[in-house]
Amino acid sequence: MRVKSKSPESEHYLSASNRITGVVIMVIGLIGLLDIVLEWRTLSGLLVACIIGLLMVLTYVGLFRPTVTLSPEHLVLRNHVRDHVIPWSKVTGADVTDTLRVHAGDNRFRAPGVQLVMRDLRKQRVGGRKLSADSSISRADFVVDRIETHMAQYGEQSEGQVVTRWARPELIIAGALAVVALLAAVLR
Repeated sequence: MRVKSKSPESEHYLSASNRITGVVIMVIGLIGLLDIVLEWRTLSGLLVACIIGLLMVLTYVGLFRPTVTLSPEHLVLRNHVRDHVIPWSKVTGADVTDTLRVHAGDNRFRAPGVQLVMRDLRKQRVGGRKLSADSSISRADFVVDRIETHMAQYGEQSEGQVVTRWARPELIIAGALAVVALLAAVLR
């Protein structure tokens, strides 16, 4: 039985454990940067600050950025360094392997924002203890069900082509930090 969405607003799906880990890493990075700003006003300090900044950008790209967004117009898969905007008329299915996969004709797009935890997969295969209702498998199945509901509900109204874009701000910041770190290392 398909349920119509009561709200035309977007739905966002992401990995909560990745976000928690990312916050911890970012706080540690900010403390390190604060220490460098207060104590090390040298080229070595600049080099270390750029390396910490690069690690923070990588943390953002790897842990915060991956998201799956469902809206009435399209499906947006934010991966580590690219965004895929897929109109509902192009989506032909979705499934979950280790991460969510969305099928658009002959193309398959992976979405690491929705992923399975290996512990849940082992429990399911072994048949030991019963999986909890909030396991990664049931959450992933819920997202697949929501995608199928949106396909049926908005597939005929949604038009356009699949658009893939690079995550320019993140790549520019990482590149700038790498160049500054390289210059600081050479001039040190």
